[in-house]
Amino acid sequence: MVDIFIRLHREGFAILTAVGLFLLVLNIALRIYGSAYFWPILLLSLLVYGLFVQFFRNPMRPIEKADNRLVYAPADGRICAVEEVVEPEYFGEKRLQISIFMSPLNVHVNRNPVGGVVRYFRYHPGKYLVAWHPKSSRENEHTTVVYDTGEHQILMRQIAGFLARRIRWYVAEGQTVRQGEDMGFIKFGSRVDLFLPLNAALNVKMDQVVRGNCDIIAHLPEE
Repeated sequence: MVDIFIRLHREGFAILTAVGLFLLVLNIALRIYGSAYFWPILLLSLLVYGLFVQFFRNPMRPIEKADNRLVYAPADGRICAVEEVVEPEYFGEKRLQISIFMSPLNVHVNRNPVGGVVRYFRYHPGKYLVAWHPKSSRENEHTTVVYDTGEHQILMRQIAGFLARRIRWYVAEGQTVRQGEDMGFIKFGSRVDLFLPLNAALNVKMDQVVRGNCDIIAHLPEE
């Protein structure tokens, strides 16, 4: 599926405005003073601004049919972990962890993988290890969100990386959310973890590239 309708995310408005004004003033000054570097700097400016625009893009990807037995990818990126682990913060028992690494070139919008009630939310300040580091899930700055679908509880964690120094979220405890809606944004390289029931049927594998709201991470069993 190709992203035909592309919007800019609201998290990028201030940065894009500031960068655009700076580059505009710089190039006008170079033009006025007749600098020999005007054309190279102009081309470089367009490239830099284009990179900022692509980073803050927010493609329109509506889910055609909501289904809470399907766990959709909450982010664009590469599957960097698929393993059984003990999730200590909320469940205190083994869960199936699926992690998605988001490079600076990926869309950085985070979306609700399922719909339901937000039963738990916490923000944790922390370090800024590289996002694929095994300890980043618990030691880096991160948020923890638990979705209750009525049949299952799904935990999702936004994790800041080495470059990502700002996590945004738009959910709160007790809030009812819809599957596929924006739930947050992480600026620059980062990671998203999902913790699913052990009997979930996985639909992804290591190093697979996934896209938010497009690829199905797992099928949940009927309870």
